[in-house]
Order: sequence, then structure tokens, then C-alpha cells
Amino acid sequence: MDGTLSLLSWGDAGWSDDLFWGIVTTLKVSVSAYLIALVFGAVCAAGKQSSWRAARIIAGVYTTVVRALPELLVILLLYFSIASGIERLVKGFGLAGDNFQVSPFWAAVVALAFVSGAFMAEVLRAAYLAVPLGQIEAGLALGMHRGLILVRIVAPQMIRHAIPGMGNLWLEMTKESAIISVLGAFNDLLYVGYRAAAGTRQYIFFYGITAVLFLMITAVSVWAISRIERRFSRGYR
Repeated sequence: MDGTLSLLSWGDAGWSDDLFWGIVTTLKVSVSAYLIALVFGAVCAAGKQSSWRAARIIAGVYTTVVRALPELLVILLLYFSIASGIERLVKGFGLAGDNFQVSPFWAAVVALAFVSGAFMAEVLRAAYLAVPLGQIEAGLALGMHRGLILVRIVAPQMIRHAIPGMGNLWLEMTKESAIISVLGAFNDLLYVGYRAAAGTRQYIFFYGITAVLFLMITAVSVWAISRIERRFSRGYR
């Protein structure tokens, strides 16, 4: 048992430092992808509520296609198409030399965000529809312009309704970030756990450690989400 635990020592003799940086990479990917997914979701939700028919069609096709296909398939398609497409475009316009390469990290982050953005759009759209229409009409009757109505009336109530769904999407994001391990270009937590298990042949031990670390990320996230939800639900039952 002592020999197995020694594999968790810090430095060249163990894997603790690799697992630590794996957690950091997983959190970096998750946070970056979540913020970009929030932008994708907000734009798509606005498109689905737009009076412009083309915007509704584009947003509807985006959410339908992304939610219908396996997430791994979409991420693989986007990862390789984004990287190669941007590289050809930049080189074609002479903006960079032949050695230019798109950062694999950001290509993976954008691909992951693109997938999660479709689910984020539905969360935000549902939160918007939960705001009573009469309150928006009352704001218009008082002479408030739509931007002020959004900031003063709609957004505060949207946040309260959206937090549970957005919290669930964050938990999903921390798990979906493990999908990028199949790309083999990142030392995320799952990939480090795989390398440690394969290198030491202690499969149950290192996969168990990886599971515990993911559980710790989830436990901290659930605690933080509950605090945020309680904060924005003050004054409501």
C-alpha cells in the first residue's frame, strides 16, 4: 500500500504535480468555454426571440443540430475544421507565414463552447419567457426604452430564473471538458489520469483518484451555485 501511495508524491517520483496541473487545465478549459458559451447562448436566445425571421431560423437550426448530434462528434468536427479553416484563411490573406498554427487550446475551447452554447440558449430563453410580459409593457408605458427595461426589469429577474440551469450547465462543462482528452493535445485531468494509470498499471487506483478529483470540483461548484442561487432569491419563497 505504501508503494502505491508513493505514486502520489510530488515531483518526478510521483504524479501529484501532474494531477494538480491537470485540474488547473480542466478548470481553464471549463471557465473559458463556459464564458464563450454564455455569449453564444445569449446571441442565439436573442435570435430565437427576434422579430427577424432569418435570425429565428438560424438560431433554431443551430440549437436543433447541435443538440441532435453526439457532443464528441461535433467537437471533433469543429476542432479540426476551426483550426484548419483559420490557418488557411490567415495564410491565404498573407497575414501570417507558412508556420502559423491555431492554438489547439483555443480551438478546443471554442468547439466545446459552441456545443454548450446551444443548451445555454434554451436556458436563457426560458428565463426571459419567465419574466411577466406585463412588467415589460409597464416599462414601455412609463417611457423607458428597451435597453433600460432590459437592465432594470428583465435582467435581474432573468438571472434568478436562469441560475439553476446555468449551474447545471457549468457542472456539465466540467465533465465535458474531459472530452478534449481524446484530442491528445492537452494535459487535462482525465488525460493525466490515463497517463498515470497506463504508466504505472495501477488502473483502479489512478482512475479512482481522477474520479475523486472530479467529485471535489463538482462538490465545490454545487456549494458555490447554491450560495449564488440563495443570494439572487432573496425576497422570494
